[in-house]
Amino acid sequence: MVAPPADGAPVDHAAGLAHFNSLPFAAAEAAFLECCGSLRWAHRMAAHRPYPDLGALLAASDEAGYDLAAGDIAEALAAEPAPCLHHDAPRAAHLALRAAHAAYESRFGHTFVICLDAHGPSQHVDQVLAGIRVRMEHDVDEERAVTAEELRRLARRRIVELMTADRGRNEPL
Repeated sequence: MVAPPADGAPVDHAAGLAHFNSLPFAAAEAAFLECCGSLRWAHRMAAHRPYPDLGALLAASDEAGYDLAAGDIAEALAAEPAPCLHHDAPRAAHLALRAAHAAYESRFGHTFVICLDAHGPSQHVDQVLAGIRVRMEHDVDEERAVTAEELRRLARRRIVELMTADRGRNEPL
């Protein structure tokens, strides 16, 4: 399967997928843990190899993501870094983002996660702040569902990056 990356040029993921399918189980599981911090999810994804194509791999990722229990989601969230700014961003932006993250974590008890694939880097801080503002209005159950969906979207993006064909095949994943 060929999917366009952020710059619009098509990338063939077949070589990356073939390399990934041939990895020892522990290496594949560790690579999947970098995509989603749930050990159960990573174990399931590694155990179901080989994947015939990127579409099948992404479908398996979605299915495994929908099957995550509350404890699995909590484990994945604990492994997620909070969205942050480049160190050169204005101090006021850093302060606003820290305050918004603290308010979110205080309300929901976990890191705010958001997939920003549809937005350029210059829009990230605005999208994160707007996302936190909107999602602070959610009740706990609604936010749990939104958070789980954002984790699935992040895992998909990371899997595509992992399977990029220009990754050196002798390079560890």
